[in-house]
Parts: sequence; C-alpha cells; structure tokens
Amino acid sequence: MIDSKIIKTDKIHIPNVSRETIGELEEYSQSILITNKKINLISSRTENTINTRHIYDSAQTIEFINKNDINVCTDLGSGAGLPSIVLGILMKPKKQGFKLIFYEKSYHKSNFLKEMVKKFKLEAKIYQKNIFEQKNLVTDVIICRAFKPLPTIFEIATKNFKNFKYIVMYLGKSGKKILEDVSKKWKFDIEEMKSLTSEESSVVKISNLKKKYE
Repeated sequence: MIDSKIIKTDKIHIPNVSRETIGELEEYSQSILITNKKINLISSRTENTINTRHIYDSAQTIEFINKNDINVCTDLGSGAGLPSIVLGILMKPKKQGFKLIFYEKSYHKSNFLKEMVKKFKLEAKIYQKNIFEQKNLVTDVIICRAFKPLPTIFEIATKNFKNFKYIVMYLGKSGKKILEDVSKKWKFDIEEMKSLTSEESSVVKISNLKKKYE
C-alpha cells in the first residue's frame, strides 16, 4: 500500500504509453522512494528527479528489448529493479509471456523486488544469489545498470552464461574509450543509442561476443 503522503517528484513523460502503464510506473517510483527511507535503493540526491533520472532512463532500453526474438531478460545486480521492473511494466501490454530474471544478492533488495513483481503482476524469478557463482545460465538478454565495468560484464556473460543473444547496458562519458580498450581483447557487434537523459551517455546493445585469442 502506497503511503498517503505522496512524495513530490518530476513527472513521467514517455511517448505512446497508456495512462494505466504510466500510473503503474508512478506507483513503482513512489514505492522506491518510500523504501529508500529504510534501505539504500537510489541516491537521495536523485529522489526529486527519480522519474527522469531512473524511470525514464530505464524505459529508453525498451528500444532494444521490444523485439520478436526477445522473451527472457536477465538483470544483473538488480538493486531497486532498474531497469527491468520498468521494462516489465512497459512490456506487459506488448508481449504475453515476457519473463524477467533478477540476480540480487542483498536480502532486503531481493525482498523489495519480490514485492514489486507481485504488485505489478510481472512474470519473473528473483534469485538472491551472487551472479559470479552461477553457471550455465540461459537468457535472451543480459541487462544491467550501474552494476560492473564493461570488461567484467563480458566475463560474466561468457563464463557464467551458457547461452545469450545480447547484452544491453549503459555507458557514461568515457564510453568511447572503454569500447576501444575492450576491443583489444574482445570481438563483438554493437548498436549504440544516444541516451535520452544524459548528453554524455549512451545505451549499447552487444551481440556476437567472443574473446580474441591472445
């Protein structure tokens, strides 16, 4: 149940999204803010701008997720569920059977994810486990936001997953340099989308990832 004292924040503006879906995103946003008083889900400095900084920022990845060949999305270091709770809410009216998998080793954050999955009736599994200790995982998309550096994500994808199609993640202002550096050890195809919330950032979709022979 949402606290009656709704925390004032910026508005959610996402084109071509129903009023019902926007309402669920707003409810999710408020749930984060209320829980943030007890456990650290987002930086307190971003609370007033949560809908731009976190909800809309997460929603933009739908461009890489709403595809015919994507049915399962695995979120690493899920925390508050950004971006995948947002994606789950957005995908509900678009694709029946779209499934989310969360890996979050924190007990309290995992419980929050379970509450959100139940609240918004999402098809999902939450694992309170360390992703580095898991093996032979299978998914369509590996997605993460503010989790680990790109080289570490590549290692997880190739060592801990038996099969995946894409990696979707965020890069900051040093993203170009990071991509140049990882290209020395890895081969991959990349689609890059300029971030809608930060001029210095981008969202990337990595496919055909293979380690170069040393």
